Amino acid sequence: MTINQKLATIQTKFKSKKSRFNSFGKYYFRSAEDILEATKPYLLELGVTVTINENLIASDPFPIIESTAIISDGESKIPAKALVGVDLNQKGMQTPQQFGTASSYGKKYALGNLFLIDDTADSDAVNTHGKDNLKDIEKAKSYIKSGGKLDAIKKKYQLTAQQEAALKTV
Repeated sequence: MTINQKLATIQTKFKSKKSRFNSFGKYYFRSAEDILEATKPYLLELGVTVTINENLIASDPFPIIESTAIISDGESKIPAKALVGVDLNQKGMQTPQQFGTASSYGKKYALGNLFLIDDTADSDAVNTHGKDNLKDIEKAKSYIKSGGKLDAIKKKYQLTAQQEAALKTV
């Protein structure tokens, strides 16, 4: 098997549960550690290793960490990268925690890029940041017809592109 075939095998068979819960955002997510744990059964079976390297690639106006996840069979390797900024203004965190948080995100997304983990169902993609989904489009249309503003609806509800387009034509 080539390294591409080995990686494709992992990409198509990969399963990693979202075992962690964010109580603030009320959603489940997977971490870099969860992803690495799910890949372990394939390492010996396919004769590959997975490593992650990190580099600080910028520091002005804020630090940026480049994370690179690499799969190798000893002869060939395939890298995948992710870039993450470090939020030095994160309230309640010491500088090492700020870098650690960015590092964890970078590793998770580099691994996600390598193993083609679909983020559409991941916490960052589905988090509505406290907004409910709009369920009654007709009620929203009536609100706009009576003088209400689309921006007011958007502040309260998470709209799909189709819903927003429908409301703009009212």
